[in-house]
Amino acid sequence: MKRFIPFLNKGPFVPVIRLQGVISSRAMSDASMAPLIERAFSRGKPVAVAVIINSPGGSPAQSSLIAARIRRLADEKSLRVHVFIEDAAASGGYWLACAGDDIWVDQSSLVGSIGVISAGFGFPEFMARHGIERRVTTAGRSKSLADPFLPEKPEDVDRLRAIQAPIHDAFIAHVKSRRGARLSDADLFNADIWVGQQAVDLGLADGVGHLVPKMRELYGQKIRLIPYAPKRGMLARFGFRVAQATFGEVEDRLAWTRLGL
Repeated sequence: MKRFIPFLNKGPFVPVIRLQGVISSRAMSDASMAPLIERAFSRGKPVAVAVIINSPGGSPAQSSLIAARIRRLADEKSLRVHVFIEDAAASGGYWLACAGDDIWVDQSSLVGSIGVISAGFGFPEFMARHGIERRVTTAGRSKSLADPFLPEKPEDVDRLRAIQAPIHDAFIAHVKSRRGARLSDADLFNADIWVGQQAVDLGLADGVGHLVPKMRELYGQKIRLIPYAPKRGMLARFGFRVAQATFGEVEDRLAWTRLGL
């Protein structure tokens, strides 16, 4: 009968946000996740917020923006954020995980990859073999960087590393600021990946635990877990984003392959 009487107290509840897939402006971005995250923190009076993460990483900027949004709302609402990692929280996925006040993993979760990567292909020999001439005109000598149709240049590699360095430094600073004294003295910032309990032992996570039992342990057996999912637009419902979805699947597959999954 209680469920038909809205003003009766139904007990404590925890909104559950899922952050899944490659982090990019086309897929999981701050813009696409903002409405969902804002609703989860703002509706009713939750006792905490849970975030499920399953991501191989992606854009450093989008990772930073999403994590910053979660922390801002958590601080404004004085709510603890509990993070649960499924297959992986690697690279940008771990950047997101550090937005939590505690991080829980599965025994088989892949955690870490605190680094920055720039990957591509080179085709200079193919071009020469087929008599194809590359013609590029720029205003500004730095406009053409790591052209895949030209031989790799040492100065281009140096420039890419100079771009990566401050991003890596920001990533490291974020992890240290969020995990603090929980981190071990091991070298954690060379993009290594650890599995389950290894991540716990190194201080990258707080324990092995799953969403439902852990939330019941922390907030009682009557805790209600309320999932929040992105709203699908009208065009998406009728299948008008097939091409975009296909491209996204390719991007996802390549990112997961780097983790061997």
